[in-house]
Amino acid sequence: MPKFFDKPQSASLAFMVAGAFWFVVGALYGMISAIHLVSPEFLPNVSWLVFGRERPVHVNTMLYGFVGTMLIGCGLYYTPALLRTRLWSERLAWASFFLWNITILSGPLGFSFGHTQGREYNEYIWSADMILMVAVLLLICNVVMTIANRTEEQLYVSVWYFMATFLWTAGNYPLGNVMWRPATGAMPGLIDSLFLWFWGHNLPGLLITPLATGAAYFVIPRMARTPLNSHTLSLLGFWLLIALYSHIGGHHVLQSPIPNWLKAVSIVDSVAMVVPVSIVVLNLWLTARQRGRLIWGDPAARLIMAGIAWYLITCIQGPVQSLPYLQRVTHFNNWTVGHAHIAMLGFGGYIALGAMYHILPLVTGRCIYSNRLVNLQFGLITFGLTGFFIVLTIAGLIQGNAWNNGETVYRVLPQLAPYFISRAALGVFILTGASVGFYNVVMSIRAGRELSVGELQRAEEAA
Repeated sequence: MPKFFDKPQSASLAFMVAGAFWFVVGALYGMISAIHLVSPEFLPNVSWLVFGRERPVHVNTMLYGFVGTMLIGCGLYYTPALLRTRLWSERLAWASFFLWNITILSGPLGFSFGHTQGREYNEYIWSADMILMVAVLLLICNVVMTIANRTEEQLYVSVWYFMATFLWTAGNYPLGNVMWRPATGAMPGLIDSLFLWFWGHNLPGLLITPLATGAAYFVIPRMARTPLNSHTLSLLGFWLLIALYSHIGGHHVLQSPIPNWLKAVSIVDSVAMVVPVSIVVLNLWLTARQRGRLIWGDPAARLIMAGIAWYLITCIQGPVQSLPYLQRVTHFNNWTVGHAHIAMLGFGGYIALGAMYHILPLVTGRCIYSNRLVNLQFGLITFGLTGFFIVLTIAGLIQGNAWNNGETVYRVLPQLAPYFISRAALGVFILTGASVGFYNVVMSIRAGRELSVGELQRAEEAA
């Protein structure tokens, strides 16, 4: 057993498989919560399956469990590969794996029975926060030592993003989760909303975004069989991300009496985020230009390019909805829910799946069990997510316009019923896609065709 934990890339594989599993769990909780919005009497008298408890399980499991875990697994492969060295400590990576997944497991086990800090995107209890922070610190140590022992002089941009993810998380997570107040995990009064949305927005922006961007920068040039269009441009996007993103969470509370200077900074930097996003999108699309057959013909690369397309849509919509006048209609309703879905499942989720399908054969030495199942998963998720985006946007605009014109909440609810029914129906496609993907991952490990020595060597050399 000790030799197993020393096996190269074994922790990377564990993270990726766990991510595929958590995708199924998170989608299942999302499906049940969508049903409860249509039929609250579904599964009556089951206290741990009520909307207020299952929704936090869904959100945190999808963010940390599916997208975060899978992308960490990808990074643990491509970082040593790009540095032309082995991961400094496979056992340390395994320790990170267990601690990280214990935190995620505390969601279904804790939230379901009322053990939560009750703050959106910050629900994990203090002990789980501590476990997650230890996992992050172990990852920092492992990646820093891997970089220090590298044989490749140049630090490719994917390594920048992967390393920075954990440095940023180590600084931001304790602040947003108010970890110095373990009894409540919150500040008193209005000030808590600023701490809450500091991490609430940095979670997608400085945890998921750098992990996904780093993975995309690794896979696309490899699949296009050409160097990255501009390494300098990629680093400019990196520094602009941290310069602009860390303080835009205030645009979630523009309608509250927070300082006007903070509102102005949040709005200006939210709009300015168009610049680093455009850099990433253009850099990758220019890398893939005239390589359409290679990119769109490969199931993994297709997922990543689709994720980049969702990234563009998300980051056009995000700055627009941060404007105070428009927020009167778009905030606190299903418009925001639709935006969150295309950001995390569309951008982060697609890239996580694409990078995983590209890296899995390199880690296991086996081909993907079925590219048809990859294509099926892509189709199911795309149909479901596009439908989510459309129906939730419509529902949000109905709510926002009604409230802005003085209508009461309860009189608007009957108008939303068909959209909530559609949302639940579309959730079937997401859940099915997650299940198909998990089956494909497991079968790839168990029954995928073994790569020849020459095939594996060529694939590894391309890194």
